[in-house]
Amino acid sequence: MESLRELYRTGVGPSSSHTMGPKRAAETFGRKHPEAASFRVTLFASLAATGKGHLTDVAVEEGLAPKAVEIVWRPEELLPGHPNGMLFEAMSAEGKADAEWLVYSTGGGAISETGMPPASSHTYDLTTMEDILEHCRKEGIPFWQYVEACEGDEIWDFLRDKLHHMLAALDRGLATEGILPGVLGLTRKAWTLHQKAVMSGDHFRRTGKISAYALAVSEENAAGGTIVTAPTCGACGVLPAVIRYLMEVVEADEIIFLRALATAGLIGNLIKYNASISGAEVGCQGEVGTACAMAAGAAAQILGGTVRQVEYAAEMGLEHHLGLTCDPVAGLVQIPCIERNAFAATRAMNCADYALFSDGSHLISFDEVVRVMRETGQDLPSPYRETAEGGLARAYSNRMGETD
Repeated sequence: MESLRELYRTGVGPSSSHTMGPKRAAETFGRKHPEAASFRVTLFASLAATGKGHLTDVAVEEGLAPKAVEIVWRPEELLPGHPNGMLFEAMSAEGKADAEWLVYSTGGGAISETGMPPASSHTYDLTTMEDILEHCRKEGIPFWQYVEACEGDEIWDFLRDKLHHMLAALDRGLATEGILPGVLGLTRKAWTLHQKAVMSGDHFRRTGKISAYALAVSEENAAGGTIVTAPTCGACGVLPAVIRYLMEVVEADEIIFLRALATAGLIGNLIKYNASISGAEVGCQGEVGTACAMAAGAAAQILGGTVRQVEYAAEMGLEHHLGLTCDPVAGLVQIPCIERNAFAATRAMNCADYALFSDGSHLISFDEVVRVMRETGQDLPSPYRETAEGGLARAYSNRMGETD
């Protein structure tokens, strides 16, 4: 498995697969072909279907600037490697394609020429939760210590930087009001919800605060602000919300929360390696479901859980998002994406609580749920995998059609 450096990425929203990945690919191709007079970029399947709402064309043009870029949209054409396919062509002054590059945006800002993770990445030799649990049992260590052994001591500086970026995005989101960009005219809600939460009784305060924190980060992402993929832009609000809330209620040094990020990253890495974190490939269960699993495991560890309880919390976080579709209204990372972050964050805390009330034993393992998530994602029809052709996106488009 890859390093956590490939999972937690600081970048600009609204989408890691539709914005960050394509921009990264464009910058790479542009550096390789500085002699090109212009560029032509063809976007396929999901990347083309929701690319305009996700600002894919803007990201590609910025990555290839200052050269002229022609964008070709082919939402009906699915390439074999991954639903998020891109064909880059370097054009001569005469309009001839002198070079081309087929590449895929595979989720979380990653790009791949095959649509699969790089085969040469071996930061982690163990690639299943069962094997990692057994290793931790034999060595008598927690998950974060296994991460440290694989990544080296320098991982803590990296995670500290990511934590600070997460919290900065959250603070900006709480302090900002107004309307999010896009045709929906959606109003930011984080500030209002947080004000209500701090004035509420104990029964409502936890839910209100966690929801406000998740909304704050997700709204920043939707507005094109700087966030950290955890594991994606569309699910970036879940983990920071849980961490921020626990920082307020648990008296602990920063290292405790950095260790929680390490464990959360390990959980996300396992899902990314054995299934997918791409909404275009497996639906929103791979994005928000993974984020919930990461946050649940992190919370259970912060609250004193054993490795078995942490695994159980993560398993529940993913299990109870199985089958969740990716159906962004108007192709924007707003409805239902923003609210899903809030609900997943509160669910993550509930999963951690439930796991801590148990001894960590349960019938269905984390690895089995990951496998089922992958199979479920493969069974989801294309309209429910980030094409904005089904579900809530279709309901909205039908209504707008009736209105017109």
